[in-house]
Amino acid sequence: MVIKSVLEQLADQDSNHPSIKILKKGKGYKLIVLGFKKGMILKEHSTPISAKIVVIEGKVNYKEVNSVVVLDKFEELDIPINVIHAVEALEDSICLLIQGV
Repeated sequence: MVIKSVLEQLADQDSNHPSIKILKKGKGYKLIVLGFKKGMILKEHSTPISAKIVVIEGKVNYKEVNSVVVLDKFEELDIPINVIHAVEALEDSICLLIQGV
């Protein structure tokens, strides 16, 4: 019930930070649920391992230094290793982040 937990946490919080919970973790991979209210931003960061973001509800902006990609429901994007990026919710959104793909 991890996704439900993320939704409940979003409903109860007043912060501007996304709700982040691990759905599944194994040897060499991690599946993470990211929950956003409209306007929330996952601040700039980079990842040292391969990753993919999948939007399962809502719409987000995926931002790199020189580009912005709008991801709608059921769209996905590979996240490059060691590239600074951020995610901004254009709507209330739920995303899956797959690390180690």
